[in-house]
Amino acid sequence: MTNRTSPQRLVVLVSGTGTVMQALLDAAQDELFGARVVAVISDRPGVRALEIAEEAGLATATVAPGEFPDRATWDEALARTIGSFDPDLIVCAGFMRLLGMPTLSRWPGRIVNTHPALLPAYPGAHAVRDALAGGAKVTGCTVMLVDEGVDTGPILAQAAVDVRDNDTQESLHTRIKAIERGLIVNTVGRMVRDGWTVEGRVVTLGRRPDDDAEEA
Repeated sequence: MTNRTSPQRLVVLVSGTGTVMQALLDAAQDELFGARVVAVISDRPGVRALEIAEEAGLATATVAPGEFPDRATWDEALARTIGSFDPDLIVCAGFMRLLGMPTLSRWPGRIVNTHPALLPAYPGAHAVRDALAGGAKVTGCTVMLVDEGVDTGPILAQAAVDVRDNDTQESLHTRIKAIERGLIVNTVGRMVRDGWTVEGRVVTLGRRPDDDAEEA
C-alpha cells in the first residue's frame, strides 16, 4: 500500500496542542525514519500545533467547519486541501473530527489514527472515562486505519497500560498518551519503510502487496 520511494510524504491533521505531531516531527529528523511531514492541517485556527508547525518551517492550513455552509462543503474542502500536499500517508494526530467520504474514498487504507483504549473496547470520545467506569484493569492505546465508522478501522498496533487503583481520568490519560506517541511513531515508521497489506480486517505490517507474487 505504498506507492513511491522514501521519504514518504506525511500530512498531519491536528486540533490541539500537537504532542503526537511533535513526536512525528522529531522522528522525521532521522533520514532512516523513511518519511517527512510536508504539511499540517487543523480544523481550528490558532492552536498550538499550528504554531509548532510554522516554527518548524512547515506548510500549514486551517479548514474550519464554521467557515463553510454545511458539512458536505467542509468535507470537500478538507479533501481538496489535503490533496494539494500530495500525501502518501495521512496521520490524524489528535484531530477531533470524523473524516467524510471525500477524504476516505480518495485515500483508502492510507489514513492513520490513534485511540486511547484497546479497541474494540471503549470506542468513542470518552474512552478513558469509560474504561475507568467499566472497572478495566488494563487499557491502552490503538493505532488503526480510518474507515467510515467511529474507531472501527483495521487495527495496526496496540499497547497495553495498567489501570491503577488510584487513577483519575487525567492520570490514566497522561500515561496512555506517553505510550501512544511512541506507538504511532513506530507504526508509521514501519509502514513507510516496509509497507503494509490489508486483508479484510487484518493488517500485516512489513509486507507489501507484491511479496506473495515474488515468493511464488
